[in-house]
Amino acid sequence: MDWIVRSATRVLLVTALLGSAAALAQTVYKSTMPDGSIVYGEKPAAGAARVETLQPTPTSGIRGLTGEERARAAQSERERATAAAGGAQAERELDTARKELRQAEAAREAGKEPLPNERIGIVGGGSRLTEDYHARQKALEDAVDAARKRVSEAQRAVR
Repeated sequence: MDWIVRSATRVLLVTALLGSAAALAQTVYKSTMPDGSIVYGEKPAAGAARVETLQPTPTSGIRGLTGEERARAAQSERERATAAAGGAQAERELDTARKELRQAEAAREAGKEPLPNERIGIVGGGSRLTEDYHARQKALEDAVDAARKRVSEAQRAVR
């Protein structure tokens, strides 16, 4: 019994497909009325002054791409691929810049404590930081600022 239902379904499907293909290739009549209006239909309009038969052309409907359209599509695809590759490169550069910023901030934090030669004794038993310490702190801070700038530039490139 099940095979009968499947067979009937197939027959109906094939009939519907053939019927729709025939409808696509149907003749259309262009009827010009005495007042100059134009009527299109499956049969000539009654009282038409002139009737033309329009046959669908084999090229109507879906057609292939022209050479120019193919060239434009290929160019568009190349541009899209280049943009995608550039975007991936920009993402990698942003990741690298962020990593360098974290490293610079870690180095600045680790460099806050003075090194043994960066303290100098003063009268009265205390000590003070030397110019070497302050120069080192400035260099560490400059490295963090430069890394932040690279991150900002990389973020603009990603957008």
